[in-house]
Amino acid sequence: MSDASKRGRPLLLVGPTWLVLGVLFLAPLAIVLLTSFARRGPYGAFAPIGDVWLYLRSGAFMANYARSFDRLYLLIFWRSLWMAVLTTALTLVVSYPAAYYIALVAPARRKNLLLALAVIPFWTSFLVRTYAWMLILRAEGLLNTTLLGAGLIDHPLDLLFNNFSVTLGLIYGELPFMILPLYASIEKLDRTLLEAASDLGAGRRSTFWRVTVPMTAPGIAAGAVLVFIPSIGQFVVSDVLGGGKVMLVGNLIQNQFGSSMDPPFGSAIAFELMVLVLALLLGYAVYARRRGEDLL
Repeated sequence: MSDASKRGRPLLLVGPTWLVLGVLFLAPLAIVLLTSFARRGPYGAFAPIGDVWLYLRSGAFMANYARSFDRLYLLIFWRSLWMAVLTTALTLVVSYPAAYYIALVAPARRKNLLLALAVIPFWTSFLVRTYAWMLILRAEGLLNTTLLGAGLIDHPLDLLFNNFSVTLGLIYGELPFMILPLYASIEKLDRTLLEAASDLGAGRRSTFWRVTVPMTAPGIAAGAVLVFIPSIGQFVVSDVLGGGKVMLVGNLIQNQFGSSMDPPFGSAIAFELMVLVLALLLGYAVYARRRGEDLL
């Protein structure tokens, strides 16, 4: 076999992968980018540009991006950001004890069962599970009925169609994406290090913060990325549990392609969100390489 043939074999192997990525990822991304530079027509869709060179030279092609910095849209971005951060933090707080118990405390015969319970939500529709929370949180729902029956409250609590219900729905939906990376990281933890820390006089709390947490940092980082990215672009939870009262970036993008009929502006916001997500993934990749860890 000639040297040229040997050099060409890797290209033949990776060629289909690059083709799929180009068709399913790069091409749609390019379409979104080009659409974001267009103008909305008087009845929606696109308006003819006419003199393309004048349109580019005048800077009018950046109008959609400039509009996205309006105070109203910045508030929506800010709400989406802090709710995604809060969701990630609370999901970590809830998931770490569960993953720790499954990996280090639970008997070996029960680990598979506990892991199966963690991923059972994936077996049903996310939309159906989100609607189920409405039955729990509404004024005459399960939670208020239970609290009223127990005499703990005098009137139903306002638990639905607000930031609380949206955050709760996001946490519930993203829990498996945090538990599984944490479990994988904790399960690989060298237990002799924990024993060594105990032999050197470290208490359980000191061992946890100085040994366990640093050693499982890759799992924490991976879980944070897997939870934060879908949370900041979520629109189903805020639509259902927010009742249209909690507008997130995902809802804003959805509205531009739907009722507002402004695809150029929706594309501009979507592209900005994609840039943020890709920046986070790049940051995680740099972090993983520095630690010598495998990427997701």
